[in-house]
Amino acid sequence: MNNLEEIINNYLNFCEFQKRLDAKTLKAYRIDLKQFQELVRAESIPQLTANILENYISTLHKRCKPRTAKRKIATLKAFFHYLEYKDFITANPLNKIQTKFREPIILPKVIPLHTIETFLSVMYQQKALADSLYQKRCIIRDIAVIELLFATGIRISELCSLRPADINLYDQTVLIYGKGSKERKIQLGNDNVISILHEYQEECHDDIQACGYFFVNRLKRRLSEQSVREMINKYCSLAAIDLHITPHMFRHSFATCLLEADVDIRYIQEMLGHSSIHITEIYTHVAMSKQKDILTTKHPRKNFSI
Repeated sequence: MNNLEEIINNYLNFCEFQKRLDAKTLKAYRIDLKQFQELVRAESIPQLTANILENYISTLHKRCKPRTAKRKIATLKAFFHYLEYKDFITANPLNKIQTKFREPIILPKVIPLHTIETFLSVMYQQKALADSLYQKRCIIRDIAVIELLFATGIRISELCSLRPADINLYDQTVLIYGKGSKERKIQLGNDNVISILHEYQEECHDDIQACGYFFVNRLKRRLSEQSVREMINKYCSLAAIDLHITPHMFRHSFATCLLEADVDIRYIQEMLGHSSIHITEIYTHVAMSKQKDILTTKHPRKNFSI
């Protein structure tokens, strides 16, 4: 069997049912391999020569950003490992092709601490001003979402996928299912965060149990990621905050604040659920306020008497 399209479909089935890759990874593989097939215009495996692969990689570098090209080449390498595994090829031509990337360092955008404080203050004020039970419940849920985002550095997709059993307020822990079906447990260390989660859990207990997810929308269904983004925009407007805040910025702020507080980067890596320390190291570029504090208070020049 040399039909390329059929082999790609078999590979995607292999990834889904044997490698058990998640839906987002499978979608990316499907898009990348379809684009690959269209660009090389090959119908069988023998047509995939080293020259054709080199031309394809050159095309990616011209058309795509470095990060996108890197991902698409990684997809192709995984596919060719499968071809070796299934004995469709005896030698992998990609092993001899060298690829280099000059990825620009894009620093994570963080929220200033005074802005987070203002944001939360306005939310708690809105809770005190709520004039109906329904409105109060919605605001309590919104506060619980933001408090949890900042308290744990959880991804928005992970937060919206939390089940009732994942929030253990007795042990004060949150069980998070991250990328690649990896589990991690985060301790809740702030009494205010625990208190608002307790309050939300009690106020919306029936809806939570009926829905099957911890965070529930007005239709008693799972709270969506888009709903959280809209909710953040709403409170930014109420607080007169000009900064465009996204859910992921709370994660960046969580990591940066811990790094500035001298928390070991490996602990931060574990709490964020990063597979590699190199991913977490991006936050070392952001912690400039800590750097300023060190150079102001620790540098020996301050002791000179001139």
